[in-house]
Amino acid sequence: MGKRKKSSRKPTGPKKREPLATTFKCPFCNHESSVSVQMDKKNHIGTLDCRQCGQHYQAANEMKGLMAPVDVYYEWIDACEAIAKDEATVTPAAPAFAARRPMPSSGARADLAPGEKLTEEDAQFIDDEGAEDAEADFEVED
Repeated sequence: MGKRKKSSRKPTGPKKREPLATTFKCPFCNHESSVSVQMDKKNHIGTLDCRQCGQHYQAANEMKGLMAPVDVYYEWIDACEAIAKDEATVTPAAPAFAARRPMPSSGARADLAPGEKLTEEDAQFIDDEGAEDAEADFEVED
């Protein structure tokens, strides 16, 4: 028995690389592709601008020759995270009693999601929990 013949395929050549992105998602307003990056290689400056919320950032460090728009964007993200971390350590934590929600009125749903508000429909909601015990109290005797 012999080997199978290989199909006669020609070499495909090198794969094309996708260019790196120059527009990104804004961490402040969460709009996709709203942050654009401009690279001024002559003056070694990278600048970010959000078209939606107007946030602006200029690369703090002098740009290196191989720096790309992605590098400037992630430098901005790192700077935002550092500021948020500093503010979290400076701002005192809220007291434990402030985290409690007020109890809903009787007859309303008690299992609200965080940030969910009671609606008119919720106010008219009847909780059937314990209804079997109530029915036993009013059972008709023969």
